[in-house]
Amino acid sequence: MSDSDEGAGRATPSRRKDARRNKETLLDAAAAVFVMSGVDAPVRDIAARAGVGLGTIYRHFPTRADLIIAVYRHQVDACAEAGPALLASSATPHTALGLWVDLFVDFLVTKHGLAAVLQPDSTGFEALHTYFLDRLVPVCAELLDAAATAGEIRTDVDAYELMRGVGNLCIGADSDPRYDARRLVGLLVAGLCRPRCAPSVSPTTT
Repeated sequence: MSDSDEGAGRATPSRRKDARRNKETLLDAAAAVFVMSGVDAPVRDIAARAGVGLGTIYRHFPTRADLIIAVYRHQVDACAEAGPALLASSATPHTALGLWVDLFVDFLVTKHGLAAVLQPDSTGFEALHTYFLDRLVPVCAELLDAAATAGEIRTDVDAYELMRGVGNLCIGADSDPRYDARRLVGLLVAGLCRPRCAPSVSPTTT
C-alpha cells in the first residue's frame, strides 16, 4: 500500500465523522426551529441557524417529510440518551425525572404536525410510533424506578401512562397562548412525590 493510499484510508473515517457531525448540526437546528415555529417553518430559517446553504439541507433531506422524520428520530434518540445521563448527574432521581420530562415536552412540541405530513404513509407513521415507544418507554420506566426506589415517588406509576398524560397536557398548547403546558406538566411530576408528612388537621369545633 502506498503512502497516498494509507492517507486516504485515514481520511475516510474522518470525513465520515465530519459528515455525521454536520448532519447532527442540521437536525439540532431544525429541531430548534420547529419548536419555535412549527414543522412548516421555512427551510431557509433552518439553514441560517445551522450556518449552511439551502443546497446542503436538500442534499441530506430532499423533501420536508424526510427532514421531519429525521428530526423526529434524532429527538427520540436524544431523549433516550438523556435519561441515564440525567440520573448520573442530578441531585436526586426525581430531579432527573423532572428534567427528562422537560426534554420530552420539547420533543412533543417538535413532533407537532408530523401526523399531517405523514398522512399518505400510514405505515411510515406506525413505524415511527413503534420506534418512539421502544426507545422512550424503557427510559421513562428506568427514571420512575429509580425515584420509587429512592422513596421519592409512589411505586404504582406506569411509564406509558405518565407519557400519555404528559402528551395529553401538551395538546392545544400551540393554539392558546394563555395555556402553559409546561407548568401543568411540572405540577403533574410534582404530584408524583410521596408526602413528607401527613397534613395537619385542625380540630373541629361544635
